[in-house]
Amino acid sequence: MERLLLVQLLMVGSTLAQVEACPFHCVCQNLSESLSTLCANKGLLFIPPNIDRRTVELRLADNFIRVVEPPDFLNMSGLVDLTLSRNTIDTIRPFAFGDLESLRSLHLDGNRLTEIGEEALRGMLNLQHLILNNNQLVDISVVAFDDFLLTLEDLDLSYNNLQTVPWEGIQGMVFLHTLNLDHNLINFVMEGTFAELYKLSRLDMTSNRLYTLPPDPLFARSQVGVISPTPYTSTIVLSFGGNPLHCNCELLWLRRLAREDDMETCASPPQVAGRYFWSVPEEEFTCEPPLITRHTHKLWILEGQRATLRCRAIGDPEPVIHWVSPDDKIISNSSRTVSFRNGTLDILVTTIRDDGAYTCIAINAAGESTAVVDLKIIPLPHRGNGSITVLQQDPGSSDIATSAKTSANATEGGSERRVDVSDVTATSALVRWAADKSAYAAWMYQIQYNSTVDEALIYRIIPASGRHFVLKHLVPSVDYDLCVLAIFDDMATSLAATHLLGCAQFTTGEAYPDCHALHAHFLGGTLTVIVGGIIVVTLLVFTVVMMVKYKVCSSAHGSLPKVTNVYSQTNGGHPNGLLPQRTPPKERGPKHRRVRVKAARSEGPEHRTGDGTGGAAWRSPVPTKTKRSSSLDMGDISANACYSYAKRLSFMWNKRSQSVHGMLVQCAAAPEGDAKRLGPYLNADELEESVV
Repeated sequence: MERLLLVQLLMVGSTLAQVEACPFHCVCQNLSESLSTLCANKGLLFIPPNIDRRTVELRLADNFIRVVEPPDFLNMSGLVDLTLSRNTIDTIRPFAFGDLESLRSLHLDGNRLTEIGEEALRGMLNLQHLILNNNQLVDISVVAFDDFLLTLEDLDLSYNNLQTVPWEGIQGMVFLHTLNLDHNLINFVMEGTFAELYKLSRLDMTSNRLYTLPPDPLFARSQVGVISPTPYTSTIVLSFGGNPLHCNCELLWLRRLAREDDMETCASPPQVAGRYFWSVPEEEFTCEPPLITRHTHKLWILEGQRATLRCRAIGDPEPVIHWVSPDDKIISNSSRTVSFRNGTLDILVTTIRDDGAYTCIAINAAGESTAVVDLKIIPLPHRGNGSITVLQQDPGSSDIATSAKTSANATEGGSERRVDVSDVTATSALVRWAADKSAYAAWMYQIQYNSTVDEALIYRIIPASGRHFVLKHLVPSVDYDLCVLAIFDDMATSLAATHLLGCAQFTTGEAYPDCHALHAHFLGGTLTVIVGGIIVVTLLVFTVVMMVKYKVCSSAHGSLPKVTNVYSQTNGGHPNGLLPQRTPPKERGPKHRRVRVKAARSEGPEHRTGDGTGGAAWRSPVPTKTKRSSSLDMGDISANACYSYAKRLSFMWNKRSQSVHGMLVQCAAAPEGDAKRLGPYLNADELEESVV
């Protein structure tokens, strides 16, 4: 009885402990000795830290979990089923599932994953179902599935942004039953991927970007009624609809498959575009053999330089181009040769062994085509075994500047300069060198030079009889480094050897003539503009002067000059009030103005005297020259050349003076009393002096 009571107490304690260990808002169930923790749709922002480590089933779907880290599932080695669907997970830390060695099913669908790293899924050694659909995956590591390749049965990668998948990893999933890759951006399938997947029963690749599909023996099992030679499932469900398939002879195998779900359509060529496979006859699934349209015919290259051979071909499907060396070997990529998919072959550093005929072979499913490219290598001297200082064996990668400096330093202490550069212009230079004094006679000379703006070496081969050479097509205002080598036959090695004669540096001149011609062109245009401007301004000034002159003359003719009061200055200095005043004419415009010229008055005392005739006169104590006053308002006429009008005015004034003179004479003959009233003049002489 006591033992039974003790057992009941232990069971109640364990139940209470389990209830206490259940996370907040979660439901924990202990059914048939397996603990299930249900935390779906609880608004969780992270995985609860107090989950019972003995949990077998853990459901965390429909929450807001963002990151999965290693402490979240630490020591949960008994977990079998883990559901993290429809969260906001965008990051899985390395070894986040490292302790889940018993996990069979992992659901990560409906999250925001963009990539699966190499160590994100490490530790799940018995995983059978991996669901990763409805994410944003663009990249999956090639080794991401390595821990469960031999146990995985179901892989769902649909509805992502994958352009490629780890085909090498999928190729090793020998127990895979279902592979869903639909609704992605996959554009090719690696050939032989499904050759060993004998248990594969469904392959869904609808709505991708597949242009073609490589044939595979496994696809033959999709035939209706076929007898499988293996004890596995006899048929396989294939789905390739929604792809832009190119219906040529490469897809004839798919056209011949008798399947229940035959929904593939053709996207090209144009004559079958938009039609279902089953509606296109087999004879229309044709290919075109390759045709080489362009290729390099013959190429001469200096030894050590880079050689580029080109070959272009067309066909349906697109041909694959291979290159065959002169010794009948297919050229593969190496440190010295690179073959590109577009048919270009690059030999980075040529040797004398590369000389010969290269064959370009274009191959596709309909046949092949060939073309021959002749490569000629111009031999260059090789490095000798003696103590003579020579340039590097690879002229293409040598540094002429360094060689020039070394040579210059070596010949500084010498008595003669072996290489001389003279007559340097903007585009040319004359190179002279002395004869080689080595033991062996030179059978040719070689000039190597480059500039500061272009490090590529330029070579010139000169006959043995030559001692000078004119370099042309140089760049103006650039520093050049130049070396001259003597090439001779090495009797010991039967190879061509070289001897460095010397190096020099020079700078090309500036291209002044071109610049002066250009300046003269611009200067001529400028002078033309300036002279034309001066002529135009002169014409404008002349026009304005003529207009002003015309207006002044017109105003002068328009109004007569004004006659003002006339004052006479005599010895007495009194004004003559006998002259009749003339009413001035009416002014005709705002520019006419009246100018009154007043007679200057004498500054000394004036005395009145008389004579025997009874007339009175004003006389000064000291006789002075009579000053005359101007009685006409001429305005600006005197400054202008209006002579005709001035002459007419002079005639009018003389006539008026004569009339006044006559009047004054009569006044002089009047009686004494009247003379005193009319004026002070005594005789005609004084009158003549006073009249203007």
